[in-house]
Amino acid sequence: MITSAYRMPRSQRGVVLITSMLLLLVVTIMALSMFRSFGIQEKVAGNMREKQRALQAAVSAQVYAEQWLINNAAGYTPTVCSALVSANNNLGQICSNQLWLFTPSVTTVPWAIGASPSVGVTYVPPSMTVAAASAASNNSYVNAPTFYISDAGPSADASVPGEVYQIDAAGYGGNNNTVAVVESTFVVYSSSSCRSCP
Repeated sequence: MITSAYRMPRSQRGVVLITSMLLLLVVTIMALSMFRSFGIQEKVAGNMREKQRALQAAVSAQVYAEQWLINNAAGYTPTVCSALVSANNNLGQICSNQLWLFTPSVTTVPWAIGASPSVGVTYVPPSMTVAAASAASNNSYVNAPTFYISDAGPSADASVPGEVYQIDAAGYGGNNNTVAVVESTFVVYSSSSCRSCP
């Protein structure tokens, strides 16, 4: 009779367990870095959104100021501006004290001249919601857009008389840290010509 030799099983050394634990560790590290990356990308997207909202608010105030200037420049005498007024209350002002001479930088808001803590004109477009920072939601703005019209003097072109104005406008996003400032130079001519006249 032939009997086969019985062998004792070799002792296992746990290579498969160690390999699978190392692979699990690598996959976990990759997953954590991906989640961190997604969080950073979400913050960047939110900041870009707020930046665009602030810029759109500043541009809306600038466009309103330009339209207001076209309609009212002839009837207004530039005055020394020392307060913040509201365009929504049908108020406006053309300032004889140029903003760039009295503030260290027009990008530092709110604008202040002398003892006045803030100067300019606020304008809240009809579709805009302004709420305090503590009550601000995703759709509201923390402050109303503001503009400042400086009288820069007469036009340099004597053949076309007019007055030059500098318009600075600031818009806010959902918090006080998100601000955009835009600036334009605007000329209102006091003479006009008719292209289709005989």
